[in-house]
Order: sequence, then C-alpha cells, then structure tokens
Amino acid sequence: MSGRLDWRSGPAGPLRGGVGVPGDKSVSHRALMFGALAEGGSRIRGFLEGEDTRATAAVLQQLGVRIETPAAGERLVHGVGLHGLHASGEPLDCGNAGTGMRLLAGLLAGQAFDSTLVGDASLSKRPMRRVTDPLAAMGARIDTQDGLPPLHVRGGQRLHGIRYELPVASAQVKSALLLAGLYAEGETEVIEPHPTRDYTERMLAAFGWPISFEPGRAQLSGGHALRATDVDVPADFSSAAFFLVAASIVPGSELRLPAVGLNPRRTGLLQALRLMGADIRIENPRESGGEPLGDIVVRHAPLHGVELPEALVPDMIDEFPALFVAAAVAEGRTVIRGAAELRVKESDRLAAMAAGLRVLGITVDETPDGATIHGGTLAGGTVESLTDHRIAMSFAVAGLVAQSPVRINDCRHVATSFPGFMELANGCGFALEAAA
Repeated sequence: MSGRLDWRSGPAGPLRGGVGVPGDKSVSHRALMFGALAEGGSRIRGFLEGEDTRATAAVLQQLGVRIETPAAGERLVHGVGLHGLHASGEPLDCGNAGTGMRLLAGLLAGQAFDSTLVGDASLSKRPMRRVTDPLAAMGARIDTQDGLPPLHVRGGQRLHGIRYELPVASAQVKSALLLAGLYAEGETEVIEPHPTRDYTERMLAAFGWPISFEPGRAQLSGGHALRATDVDVPADFSSAAFFLVAASIVPGSELRLPAVGLNPRRTGLLQALRLMGADIRIENPRESGGEPLGDIVVRHAPLHGVELPEALVPDMIDEFPALFVAAAVAEGRTVIRGAAELRVKESDRLAAMAAGLRVLGITVDETPDGATIHGGTLAGGTVESLTDHRIAMSFAVAGLVAQSPVRINDCRHVATSFPGFMELANGCGFALEAAA
C-alpha cells in the first residue's frame, strides 16, 4: 500500500444513530477457505471488503479457485474439493493478513505441490514458528527466514494427526492445525490453555465435517469431505468495539449497532466495559450459520478503572487498543496483565498505546505482559499509529474527548480491516478528517 494518510480527530458532541459496521474479518477469511475446499458452490453474504480478505481471495484464485463477486459484500466461491487446488507459479501474497498467512500455512501443508507465502513489510516481521513448529510435528515441511515470512511450504508430505497443547492461546494457530488435520491420517486434537474463538470449529461443522469441540479443545480426523454451504457473515465485533468505547465515553451518546457477531470467545471487551460501568445491552439475539449475533445498543455512562480479569484476555486480544482509550478516561486506574500477545501483533500494541496515551497526558506504567493506565483528562497532540489499523482507530476515538485535536500519523492501513471507517464514524458524529 503506497501513500501516506494522516488523520485529525477533534472533540465532538453526542454520537447518535445506527452504525452498520462491516462484516467479520475472521469469518470472511474462513468462509473463503472452506468454500474453496468444499464440493459445490458457496455464497458468502456480508463479506468484508477489506484488503486482508481480498488478499486471501486472490491467493485462492491463484490456486485455481473461481470466485465471483455478484455484488459488493458478496462472493460466490466455486469449490474444487479437498484435493482440487493446483500450484501457482508465483508467490502467494497475503498482504498484511496474519490470519490469512497462518491459516493458509495449515491448508497448504497437505497439498501435493510447493507454495511460497509472502506478505508486506509488517507481516514479514511477525513470528510464524508458533504455527510452523506444530505443523512440522504433523509431518509438514515449511522453511522460514529465522521464523519469519516468507514461508516455503513443501508439497507431497504425508501428514499425521497429533495431540497438541498450545503453549499460548491462539485461534490462528489452532485453526492452522485443524486445517492441516483435514489432510492428516488419524486424529488431530488441539488443547488450549485458555479458550479462544471457535469460528473454525463452528464453520467446519456447518460445512459438514465431523468435528467435536468445546471451550479449550477441538478434535477431528482426516478423510472426510466439505459440502458447500451459504454463509451470512455477521458484523465484525472488533470493528464495533471502537463505537462501543466511543459512545460510552462521549456524554449524551446513544448508538445502535445491528447484527453484530457475539461469539462468546470474541466478546471479552463487552464484559470488560460492563465491569467498568458501561451501559450496553443486546437486543434481538439470534444465530446465523452457527454464529450468535444480536443488535447492540450502547449509551454513555461514567466509567471507572478495574483490574481486568486475566480470563477475559484471550477473548478480547484485538480490542485492547480500544480498551486502553476507555481506561484513559475512566476514573481511577485500570490494570491489565497476561496480554504479552499484544507485543507481536501488527505493532507492539502495548508499547504503541502506552506511548500515544503519554503524549496525550495520561500516565501509563508498562509491564512485559500488560500495563496500568491511570485515568485522567486527554490533551491534544500528535501520536503514531505505526501503520497499525487498530491503533489508528483507537486514537480517533480518543480525539472525541480530548481537550484539543489529536493528530494520528500514517493511517493508511485502516482499509485492511475497516474500509469506510471515516465516513461511518463521521456519520454518527465523529469529527474526523484527513490531516494536511
């Protein structure tokens, strides 16, 4: 992605109205992959039109899968079956998508042909041994650059199922192993130290693959087939998170976010904000494609600091930048522990949020696996996003209640997860603009 884009976020009045956030990125990635490996055609509605998910679609097309776009937010995937992919003569570019690369490593480990997965500068710095090591234990051969991308996946390997206990809870690693398990002899079982989101397990079941799973454990055997099925992608909770925090901290606000995914392994932020005193309720709870969803209504409420229960951490790992902003304006201090995973995301999110909040006048005591945020009043200033989309959007929320505008440098990667964020935000009352 070329070109520089800086933002300026200014103080705003009450936020009002309905906010239709884009489709869930995690579900969109998986729907493409399972649709590609299924027998028959699968229609995906509510597909996230982001750069990460488009990168995954482009990779699958390189591997011989025909994917049509009947309309924006919709894909028709013509599945080729478990063994119908074919080699690409070019590297497979995952862009900025860590989910895409890690899951594709598992999917490609069982193919008959060699593949090379590459990514942009940010993705090329993200650790991959947590995926490649357990895949190697299954019989895969994947070469890395000292544990970093590119990943050279060797074809023609005979995979066998394993029982693997994850040292660190990770839905991406779990999903990569389950994808490899589709091609493995015998049973593949993944045990987690803390339950993570179970999108892969739910979707495999929806596509007809026999799988048993419960919080913290998933088990399947190879040798079956995926049957095409239609997928309605719920609105992305991680995208909704910015509006949940924004409406909670801007006096007089009330926002409604329809059809948001409420997978219990994803909604830790909802519980965290409620512990802090947020006024959030769920209306019209329902289910689609195995995934729970509902309409979220959030109103302004005074927040207070909390000691965040470590049990919530795996269920809100992507939402911590937004939580940092809520903690920065809450009364008292908020203590976060057990979140070392944040240091190996698109940026070191603990360091990035701590540095930005300090610029805005907030005291943050950083630790190796968390931070203590001392709530106060946000001043204006210039902060760095480090080209991390979630850092950029979190500081856009901070600007709503700052004493003067917050300038956020280098926000061009927001399009990877949340296309149209600025327009949607300004439509409900933000004062967000491109900075000169």
